[in-house]
Amino acid sequence: METTTSLETPADLSRTIRLLGGLLGQVLLEQAGPEVYQQEEKIRGLAKAWRNGDPEAFKHLLDQMPKVIQDLRMTDANLKAFSTYFQLVNLAEEQHRVRVLAERMTEADESGVPMSETIADAIRILHKEGLTAQQVQDNLQLLQIMPVFTAHPTESKRRTIRQILKEIAERLHELNSPGHSKRVKQQLHDEIHGYIVLLWQSDETRERKPTVMDEVRNSGLYFFENTLFRVIPQIYQELKAALATYYPGFQFVIPAFLEYGSWIGGDRDGNPFVTPEITRDTLREQKEAILKHYNYEVDYLYHLLSPSRTRTGFNERLLTSLELDRKLIPATEQEVFSRFDQEPYRQKLIIMFRRLRATRELNSGSWDRPAENPRAYRNADEFMSDLLMIRDSLLANNGQRLVTGRLERLIRSVEVFGFHLASLDVRQHSAVHRGTIAELFKAYRLEESYSDLSEAAKRELLCREIASPRPLTSRLQYSDKVNESIELFRVIRQVHEVVGPRAIRNYIISMTHEVSQVLEVLLLAKDAGLYGQLNLVPLFETIQDLQHAPQFMQQLFQIPEYAEHLRLCGNQQQIMIGYSDSNKDGGYLQANWQLYRGQQAMAEVCKSAGIQLTLFHGRGGSLGRGGGPTNRAILAQPPDSIRGRIRITEQGEVVSSRYSEPAIAHRHIEQLVHAVICTTGSRPSFEKQPEWFAIMEQLAGHAYKKYRTLVEYPGFVDYFQATTPIDLIDHLKLGSRPSRRSTTMKLDDLRAIPWVFAWTQTRANIASWYGVGSGISQWIAPDERPRLNQLRDMYRQWPFFRTLLHNVHLGLARADMGIARLYSGLAPSELADTVFKLIEEEFQATRRLVLFVTDSKHVLETEPWLQHSIRVRNPYVDPLNIIQVALLRELRENTDPSRTDEILKAITLSVNGVAAGLQTVG
Repeated sequence: METTTSLETPADLSRTIRLLGGLLGQVLLEQAGPEVYQQEEKIRGLAKAWRNGDPEAFKHLLDQMPKVIQDLRMTDANLKAFSTYFQLVNLAEEQHRVRVLAERMTEADESGVPMSETIADAIRILHKEGLTAQQVQDNLQLLQIMPVFTAHPTESKRRTIRQILKEIAERLHELNSPGHSKRVKQQLHDEIHGYIVLLWQSDETRERKPTVMDEVRNSGLYFFENTLFRVIPQIYQELKAALATYYPGFQFVIPAFLEYGSWIGGDRDGNPFVTPEITRDTLREQKEAILKHYNYEVDYLYHLLSPSRTRTGFNERLLTSLELDRKLIPATEQEVFSRFDQEPYRQKLIIMFRRLRATRELNSGSWDRPAENPRAYRNADEFMSDLLMIRDSLLANNGQRLVTGRLERLIRSVEVFGFHLASLDVRQHSAVHRGTIAELFKAYRLEESYSDLSEAAKRELLCREIASPRPLTSRLQYSDKVNESIELFRVIRQVHEVVGPRAIRNYIISMTHEVSQVLEVLLLAKDAGLYGQLNLVPLFETIQDLQHAPQFMQQLFQIPEYAEHLRLCGNQQQIMIGYSDSNKDGGYLQANWQLYRGQQAMAEVCKSAGIQLTLFHGRGGSLGRGGGPTNRAILAQPPDSIRGRIRITEQGEVVSSRYSEPAIAHRHIEQLVHAVICTTGSRPSFEKQPEWFAIMEQLAGHAYKKYRTLVEYPGFVDYFQATTPIDLIDHLKLGSRPSRRSTTMKLDDLRAIPWVFAWTQTRANIASWYGVGSGISQWIAPDERPRLNQLRDMYRQWPFFRTLLHNVHLGLARADMGIARLYSGLAPSELADTVFKLIEEEFQATRRLVLFVTDSKHVLETEPWLQHSIRVRNPYVDPLNIIQVALLRELRENTDPSRTDEILKAITLSVNGVAAGLQTVG
């Protein structure tokens, strides 16, 4: 594929893109033939000409479509060419970013000033603000950062493709490294060529929908094994070094403040495939993965730690332990153990290796009737005790330099990962708990019609049962749904016993509307013996729920039965806020404002009640799901809402983009840690805050009305279904989870993530900007010039408003009304004309007013690299969109059943291509 790069593109990146594009062109010729190659080049040339201002080129481009989709072989080849191109370009840009980060870090090291948004920079800021070493230590004890991996029905990249791209990335890195001979470079060049052939000949999409366990392995464990096992200990080491630099002489104790969580295998809200057995299997897989990693590390240490009794001393405790360990060695293996009598560390590590293997064998057996094995570790603390025994012996015998490095990193890994790897959250919809409690109360004649009771009556009955010493259930003798709910809590208790309480710490209640919905879960937890042992996390998702959340939490804290549960949990309360559903419910501006106000108010309620708050941000990768730069977003939150504690989702394709490349993962994590550490220092206060809040209330109110006018327009849902690929998501085999909660096509039942996904594919992108223009326009109408200046003042001085409008810039830049108009043509003409007119007019108004408020001439003016990247990509994304529109029309008009599967396959390929080109699936 012929490629051209702008003069604005850095030279090294241009070379890489030309190399990869040239190799892809050769592969296209070799694999698909000259006819397809010429067709692809013609399409690409017309798309570029249109973007360069030739309106006739667009007409000619559309004229090509009947020929392209008539022969689905040619359709497939063209889609494969463009989508593969973007995968390679993304890889090239990623490699370029890694090089730039390395250069910036080198410059920072030479200057003695930390690079911005690094851990060292955060400690420098605290030091500059005047925090003492003891104050920093106190803040570290409260620090808690937990990114949480989730699987969603928009994750589009197979593990197979991910692995091929990883192989190409490694060879690109080598190719760009100095010192290689011409022969070695040619060999790397040839290997990259071969992997591009492999990309071409491999399916980008799955033949079947992935199972939940596929997602556990591919969307969760993969990134621990390939990235996080290496990166997480580095983050801790960098914090240790930064503290030593700015607070020399103080002996800091760094707790395990940075851990990872997961929803994969625990999130059953709307996913019938996540059963109690799946949750148990997930924890089994996670435990196996971390034990396997420990086995590898212990084996490495065995080869490393060769100090001999003839050269140095050893702690008596270590030597005594070896005498006890000898009893665990079978008689047939005593000779091997005795061979290392002069090397006690190796003897200890042999025992540790075998004990880990024995622990893995137990893990693979039945958890219901676990076998006994004295050689196995009962828990991570026992393994840690052995590691610390080796460390202490080394430190006492001039082995300090042998501690720092691999052993220290392994000790830190055990502190962070334990035997559970990641804390698995369990999530279920509040309606499921209500149905469970209603059936149980009826079965035991406690209440015939529980669901019909008033909220006050529900609370009274639930509190009475929570306080009762008798169990609520015994044998599983109810309906299948209720049996499953009860069994789930028993599995959680079993996990606590077999793996440890850190394995499942949080139970999230989706669509929490009433206090009784939390008490229902508390009763089920108490019945399973989990009272005071499981964090109950209400999830506030709709605009109304966010508005009522502070009052909700105040009432909950006043209930004695819940207050006692909280006391046993350390008086800590986690609250989750949903960005995706609130956006679908209220539009971009209203959702973001209610999230901000809700956080502020909930922080005040928790502070008044003496409860330590941790907010769990349900953010996605796209702007419509709360995405955007993480560091900037955290620092733009209400000053008292974080204070060193945060949980945040890493959703769908974002996991792949942030964690596939270790250097990118490291940068993402250090920016996250930097922002959260900074929230423990001085926080900004704003003299004009009351005035700004009043303005935001009005802006958000106007924007909300405009948004609701659109989504409540008669026929809007029909328009949405006709003009987007939403009805095909379940055919795309992207994730195990269904795309909607019911089989109907109603806006309320549609999951927020596919909602954003569909609009992103069409390039309308309304979830990230719609309503903003009307909100500004209606507020400034009474006195335009002074009010616009007020908004400019807010933009300059208030991080929340600045971040909000920056993200609107990005949403506008990624939207394209010309392409969106093509999708609109899939709906009946009268409906299409009306609805698209609303969308296009609002787009123009939003663009004009946001540019004025931010004092910009062009969208993304302050982010020239991103602006350039989008502009360069457009001519390559456009053909994918145009082909997708033609395929959607063909599918809906198709009368030949034999073509249906092939058309669906081609549409799936186009979805992957658009996702790669836009660098988001939504």
